[in-house]
Amino acid sequence: MNARRAWLIVSLLLVTIPLQAVTTNDPVTAEREGRKLAQKLRNARPNANFTNSGKILILQPKKKQRSTIQFNSRVVVTETNWISFYEASNGTNLLSAFSVEHLPNAPSRYRLNCTNLLDASQATLPFAGSDFWLADLGLEFFHWPVQLLTRKELERGEACSVLESRDPSPSPGGYSRVVSFIDNDTGGILRAEAYDAKGKPLKEFQPDEFEQVNGEWQLHTMTMKNVQTKSHSILTFDLKSP
Repeated sequence: MNARRAWLIVSLLLVTIPLQAVTTNDPVTAEREGRKLAQKLRNARPNANFTNSGKILILQPKKKQRSTIQFNSRVVVTETNWISFYEASNGTNLLSAFSVEHLPNAPSRYRLNCTNLLDASQATLPFAGSDFWLADLGLEFFHWPVQLLTRKELERGEACSVLESRDPSPSPGGYSRVVSFIDNDTGGILRAEAYDAKGKPLKEFQPDEFEQVNGEWQLHTMTMKNVQTKSHSILTFDLKSP
């Protein structure tokens, strides 16, 4: 399916923002345009409140384990910010709950169980045991101080800008850099690669399937793979027509 027409941006939000063409012929340009692109992605916000639900299939080949959890998410938009709430359960018991408050020109605020405030380094926690971290769903890497627009290329048949986000002081077990392939038309992430503190590949993310609902292409599934542990988690949205 044509991802260009899909509404997607990783953190369970289906937000689109047009991106202008840029050039990256030198480091100065790469840094300037990278900061501008990261700011656009940080400032993108939904137009209205909405809710979503689905399930996450967690596959751990080394442990020969597989499990499925259910999740619910909702977004509340205010005049000054917007907040994403996430809950995961096994169908009976609540397994995990957290929220991300997105603020313009300020770091995001993470709250575990929607009460305990976490800093960004503490948000490298798995969401209900999955390969998705809280910081992944909060798109924390777009807040890092170093943002470089390294090149433009085709990815999955779409014109995209390649943004490299770097954390000069990665937390233990966290990412040192994330390379995101951003669709030029929608502003959605077509693929992302995350590297550990030693610079070795750690995780890979990509949206997988799209479905047409009421004439609009919407994200149906997305996958996060841990290339070091070989585990991966497949998040599937419940797409329902109103």
